[in-house]
Amino acid sequence: MIETIQQLKTVIEQDLATIHDPASLETFRLKHLVKKGTLQELVEQMRSVPKEEKPMIGKVLNELRNFVELHFSEAKERVEQKDTGIETLDVTLPGNIPMIGHVHPIRQTLDRIIDIFAGMGFSVAEGIDIEDDYHNYEALNFPADHPARDMQDTFFIKDQKRNDVMLRSHTSPVQIRMMKNHQPPIRSIMPGRVYRNEAVTARSLAEFHQVEGLYIDKGVTFADLKGTVTSFAKQMYGEDSKFTFRPSYFPFTEPSAEVDINCYLCKGNGCRVCKHSGWLEICGCGMVHPNVLRNCGIDPDIYSGFAFGFGIERVTMLATGIDDIRHLYENDMRILSQF
Repeated sequence: MIETIQQLKTVIEQDLATIHDPASLETFRLKHLVKKGTLQELVEQMRSVPKEEKPMIGKVLNELRNFVELHFSEAKERVEQKDTGIETLDVTLPGNIPMIGHVHPIRQTLDRIIDIFAGMGFSVAEGIDIEDDYHNYEALNFPADHPARDMQDTFFIKDQKRNDVMLRSHTSPVQIRMMKNHQPPIRSIMPGRVYRNEAVTARSLAEFHQVEGLYIDKGVTFADLKGTVTSFAKQMYGEDSKFTFRPSYFPFTEPSAEVDINCYLCKGNGCRVCKHSGWLEICGCGMVHPNVLRNCGIDPDIYSGFAFGFGIERVTMLATGIDDIRHLYENDMRILSQF
């Protein structure tokens, strides 16, 4: 047994000489110092040693254990000091720059529109997303049996007490509340989210953003409307933009018109975004219908005004060159980070 202990000490001395890094230090510990290591094996063999020899052999074995623990601690200290002396962090290298968020293209467009109209003297008014039938339709010259209601596919909300609650299909209800609560002159724009039960395509969504504008005062004419919309279009799309007014119909304006701009993608040659017409509708507008003024307590014999509205997503597509409106909501950073 004494000879076995001496042989193990020789092996341990050789292994101690090989310790030079954390890996070799751990190898030594796993070989000699764990429960199934070489030292513990000798302790287990002590059971078979005769009783009269145990004191002497136990003394030699304890000396070996103390020897191993002492030299292992010294080797561990050397390795740790060596690691401490090596600079593992190069503080001169540039750090990892975290991704910084930025304003969404829709918000950028909206901010730009607000700036333009603020420069023309328009204030900003906002309203609620959930409306009633009166503010969303009736006050806007949509009586209950009016066939023009078929133009709006509406998301109605189930309510146990009422059957006229809906998600607003345009921001025009904000105009109604403005005219009811403020005396002319009124000059304001109404940005907000609107909802229509439409098929989702490259050019339309069921949920989108809209900006409407309203100007009520004495002596307001269609020429004022055309000048306002034309000024906005040139500031938004550039002085060389081509656009046209064409007659249209809206229940709440008379006369009514739609404004088209030359398609930014095909330059008028026709593509899927402009439905191969070469033009994109950017705005609906017209003179406020006398019935709407009366519904809001404004005398149409004294005051007149115009209103307009357009989708923010459509304007954003024109400004950014995105050819599919759905890209604006897919959270694809390859697209959004460009703007």
